[in-house]
Amino acid sequence: QVQLVESGGGLVQPGGSLRLSCAASGIIFRMYTMGWYRQAPGKQRELVAVIRAGGSTNYADSVKGRFTISRDNAKNTVYLQMNSLKLEDTAAYYCNAVTGSFEHWGQGTQVTVSS
Repeated sequence: QVQLVESGGGLVQPGGSLRLSCAASGIIFRMYTMGWYRQAPGKQRELVAVIRAGGSTNYADSVKGRFTISRDNAKNTVYLQMNSLKLEDTAAYYCNAVTGSFEHWGQGTQVTVSS
């Protein structure tokens, strides 16, 4: 059974930092492209960052220079370090794993940026 379990969300003030984690089980983690997506109320889910099996990364323009995605294949875990958080980063953040025709999603973790 495939599981992607996110953690690390919470309430933070503007300018603060959070680190999200996504622990995967039931997949050959090292073969998957791992991504973080987010969805704010009333908006479509959008890509935040991805890291491929080989380690290359891509970021949404809105988070470049502030967020960093990384992975630890030994721990089957992908991380999203979020710095300089803004009000508009408030959303539910979802972990995604994809390889070939296989795709899996986590349940999400809420990030709220508020003063």
